[in-house]
Amino acid sequence: MKNEQKKRGKRQAPPGSSSGLMRSPNSGVKTNHGRLAFFAIKPTNLSVQPPEAVSSRIYALMTVLKGQAEIEMLALNSKESFEDNKRHYRQRAAEEDLPVISRLLEADAKSLDRLQIQMATAREFFVLVRLREETGMELHTHLSRVQKSLEDQGFKASLASGEDLKRMLGVYFEQNATTEKYEDYDGERWIILND
Repeated sequence: MKNEQKKRGKRQAPPGSSSGLMRSPNSGVKTNHGRLAFFAIKPTNLSVQPPEAVSSRIYALMTVLKGQAEIEMLALNSKESFEDNKRHYRQRAAEEDLPVISRLLEADAKSLDRLQIQMATAREFFVLVRLREETGMELHTHLSRVQKSLEDQGFKASLASGEDLKRMLGVYFEQNATTEKYEDYDGERWIILND
């Protein structure tokens, strides 16, 4: 395949270049605007916490964010959203002439509401760190300092793995929360080596 490309004199765009993303070896992503590292945060179930505990978690997060200027937060739904479906059911129920059908459509919308509430805690949180020119040991020290800052405030944080990053980008760009394994390249599973 490489020989064919050389013969034609064409260059192939790097994977992800249409979105401005390139793969980075340091558990992060390289973009047109610099490198990013991600920490996966294991959330606390705030719905069962008293208001004082929620306030203390907010204050702890605020402390981390104030202490590091290059930190940003990313919160993703790790499950499907049913808002479009619920809106469609309610619109159809309002337009429906038959009361029986209208009630069925309303019941469907309510069942989606209940399902959404059950999955409300299915969120994923990432701390995004914009990296400057750090490399090698300097980069490792910087990322360790960010992780320690998060852990000192009571957050369970770990540097996002390659699979975490692919899942996060799949949810962020495609709203795809159902894929079990993401490929490095589109169609990779169909390539047969030595053929």
